[in-house]
Amino acid sequence: MTIEPNGLKFACRIKKVKRLLIYLFVFAQLVIAKSVDGQEVSDSARYLLLNRKLQFQITDAVDSMYNFNFRKAEVDFNWLKYNHPEHPLPYFLFGISTWWQMMPNLNAETPLGDEFIAYMDTAIVKAKAMLKKDENDVEAAFFLAGSYGFQGRYHSEKKNWLKAAGVGKKALKALKKTKGNESFSPEILFGDALFNYYSIWIRENYPSLRPILFFFPKGDKSLGVEQLQEVSQNAFYTRIEAVFFLMRIKAFELKETYDALRLAKQVHTQFPNNPYFHRFYARMLYTVGQYQSAADVSLEILRRLEKGQLGYEEVSGRYASFFLGHISKKQGDWDIARPYFEKVIEYTETISDEKSGYYLFSQMYLAEEEAKSGDYQTALDRIEIIRDNTRRKEDLNKKARALRKVIRKKR
Repeated sequence: MTIEPNGLKFACRIKKVKRLLIYLFVFAQLVIAKSVDGQEVSDSARYLLLNRKLQFQITDAVDSMYNFNFRKAEVDFNWLKYNHPEHPLPYFLFGISTWWQMMPNLNAETPLGDEFIAYMDTAIVKAKAMLKKDENDVEAAFFLAGSYGFQGRYHSEKKNWLKAAGVGKKALKALKKTKGNESFSPEILFGDALFNYYSIWIRENYPSLRPILFFFPKGDKSLGVEQLQEVSQNAFYTRIEAVFFLMRIKAFELKETYDALRLAKQVHTQFPNNPYFHRFYARMLYTVGQYQSAADVSLEILRRLEKGQLGYEEVSGRYASFFLGHISKKQGDWDIARPYFEKVIEYTETISDEKSGYYLFSQMYLAEEEAKSGDYQTALDRIEIIRDNTRRKEDLNKKARALRKVIRKKR
């Protein structure tokens, strides 16, 4: 079929119109993209929380921190401090880095505690200076709330409840400035999530602290868990902290043990040299009855402890030894179990933490076997240790007193 000249001209015009429409459409998209990108560039230039380029640059540093390669992490944190000396972010990250250096045993008294407080104090000073320039600066409010929140967490671990409540009130005041700005960044939800969950949890588990919490608003535990899940999936700076809390809540409060195991495996796989995640993974494997895997992971913890690997110390050794001892006991291998229970006792007494459940149950298991073998005095000595470190109404205390009666009848 041939096309007449006029028809050809018409077809050419149609093609030109189509091409022109395509060009206009593409140009319109470019204009829209340019304006949106311009807004993102403007926001990312102003707010470091939104700066994706910066996140890409320090991803390796943040991962190194959680993987206990603190020297490598802090090289990049120093670069961040050099480039942004008046911003709270580098000091906040240095503070979190110091916190994780303490994490394997938060009960230990070390100079790291003062160092941690100093970093968070500096972050607070920098955040306040930003708020002085712009009282509606959401990013500054986030770092102010976060820095106070971490200090409160530290004081809570040290059982300094009045100090914890004092900085908690300051964190809450800063947190109010972020309300209604959740779309600004998923990081903003982190503080909200912790407040919603733990403001109720503390009231439920520490009745004596209720007078201190009287002036604090009540939260919402379910909402807190939902918010933590969102932060754990979408945040950058607070993602792993959210996973940490979510993992513990699911394991010990919600009894969602398999989900806690999933999260523990996830963070241990991502950060294999983090001793806290390593021992938590072992604990979850042991709790769900995956004994062979729990034994393998526990043996690796002990190997790292013996090599002196950073962060592997007595608390991790106590966990691993107890799991190996109890698994061997359940399998009827007492000759293998005994040395592990004795290791639990050795590790625990080194750090003076005799109220630990692992320590007291190890004493009980050893006392029972000693009673069977006729080593009555050693068994009675262990029973006294259990009685001294438990309340009379506790099941373990009752069990120890019952064994003492049996031994006295045999002697």
